[in-house]
Amino acid sequence: MKKSFLLFLTSLLTLSCFSQKMTLSELDLIFIEASDSIISNNSNQWRFVIKEVPFVALADSTHNRMRIISPIIESARLNDDLKTASLMANFHTALDIKYAISDNILWSAYVHPLKELSKNQVLDAIQQVYNGNVTFGTSFSSTSLVFPGSAGEEQKENDTKEIIHKKI
Repeated sequence: MKKSFLLFLTSLLTLSCFSQKMTLSELDLIFIEASDSIISNNSNQWRFVIKEVPFVALADSTHNRMRIISPIIESARLNDDLKTASLMANFHTALDIKYAISDNILWSAYVHPLKELSKNQVLDAIQQVYNGNVTFGTSFSSTSLVFPGSAGEEQKENDTKEIIHKKI
């Protein structure tokens, strides 16, 4: 038993020694590979398009942060029901992305420490931001995984379906 535990602990320590060290140049290559077109790329900011959906990616290696965002709609066009549905989605269906308002725009946003990212995590983040954008107003989801709600959630889900029909 002790040997198994020590072997397990050693394996974990070994894996942690090989943590990702994502760089801006690696991000650049990933965005070029994943996008249909790059509109612009500076040393730490990218604008690109996938299936006609615009994206912006920002990275700061000094502060170890990265975000991928996609504009959805002007916030002035959102009614209270859509705002509420977005907040509910942040808890149940948006998973690694969040719906957020900045500069009078509702965004699908993914934020993560930069260095700890792997290529697969960046590709997954792009997919989730894309899904969050295109499912806004319908399923409000970034993946097919949904965290179940509490008792009474069925009524909230029915209310959300009504919101969808009143969308914008």
